[in-house]
Amino acid sequence: MNKGILFRLDWVLILLYTTLVVFGFFNIYSTTYQADVNSIFDLSLPIGKQLWFWLLSLVMIAFLMAVRAKFIQQFAQIIYGISVALLVGLFLFGKTISGATSWYVFGGLSFQPAEFAKMSTALMLGAYLNRFQTNLKQWKSQLLAFGIIALPALLIVAQPDPGSALVFGGLIFMLFREDLNLIYLYLLLAAGIIFILSLLYQFEATSLFLSFLVFLVYFLIKRIRPKIKIYPFLAVLILSIGFSYSVDYIFNEVFEQRHRDRFNIVLGKTVDNQGIGYNINQSKIAIGSGGLQGKGFLQGSQTKGNFVPEQHTDYIFSTVGEEWGFLGCSFIVLAFSGIIIRILIRAERQTNSFRRAYSYGVAGILFVHFFVNIGMSLGLVPTVGIPLPFISYGGSNLLFFTLLLFVHLNFDANRLSIW
Repeated sequence: MNKGILFRLDWVLILLYTTLVVFGFFNIYSTTYQADVNSIFDLSLPIGKQLWFWLLSLVMIAFLMAVRAKFIQQFAQIIYGISVALLVGLFLFGKTISGATSWYVFGGLSFQPAEFAKMSTALMLGAYLNRFQTNLKQWKSQLLAFGIIALPALLIVAQPDPGSALVFGGLIFMLFREDLNLIYLYLLLAAGIIFILSLLYQFEATSLFLSFLVFLVYFLIKRIRPKIKIYPFLAVLILSIGFSYSVDYIFNEVFEQRHRDRFNIVLGKTVDNQGIGYNINQSKIAIGSGGLQGKGFLQGSQTKGNFVPEQHTDYIFSTVGEEWGFLGCSFIVLAFSGIIIRILIRAERQTNSFRRAYSYGVAGILFVHFFVNIGMSLGLVPTVGIPLPFISYGGSNLLFFTLLLFVHLNFDANRLSIW
């Protein structure tokens, strides 16, 4: 039994979590409101399912508080193995919903193992980094660390559910904290920029810009280090131009049409407010109509008229904007920022690298969900279909986001204990 843990818990973080969950209930109720509903605990309704899953979450929280942190660390590999097995099992027993075989369905309840896989992968990666005192300066260690992340991510891509797979990129923050060379971050940023430029402009124009940029950097550095060779810069230029040349093939042959359409909408290459761009357009209208204070609970015309598809899941931020206004949206941003920053600050107090790395993984996962979900509601990033943690409807994501966070809280409360 983990005695005295209640007195060591981070109650500020628990308060932020609880406030977001309760705020989520209000918004789910509003987006799925039915005047003839007699009980909010009715399992046939989204709000009823969400409330029951939260009650289940509270039971799991009690269990986590009774477990010693060392126990979780010892079983990290088994937990990871179970999550991978569940992902593989989807191809045999999973149910296809909205074009993706991502769910197990039991009666009226559904379970999405991708949510469980996020937590289990963070645990496994933390255990690997700690148990073997991994030196991420060595390429073999880097390869295995990337493999731990890639295995569940690739299984999720095959469902296909690229949005959920994208979230696993947030686990890279764990690796950077544990001394992975920042060159990988620069490469990712550079690849993203080249990809966007190649979609926006012709190959020749992109190549000319890349050539100018690489030679400019070379001559600026040469003024400081006269003996520097030009060959590494030429290699970078050739690789960059080669990647730019491949973008057209990747975009047209690897991406599905729905993904291409979403990129084109965000990049402004296509305007289709009645077709593929309908969701984003209606979401922006709802958010913009809320003004400073919003229209009030249950008073949103876009929400009551069901103009925004998937509003209680992927686009729930549009309900926040319409009914709670700029103040409500600001609360969401500040609350998530507070949670993420607090997790990182508390993680640095850990004396155990497993627990520290896991906490960085939690912060990374929450950040990707928060940033992408709000970004797609505002039309700033392509729609990829991932929920806003603690607020969007979804029993699986509420349960496993709760577990994800409370495992961190367990580690934080036991940071001075070897057990």
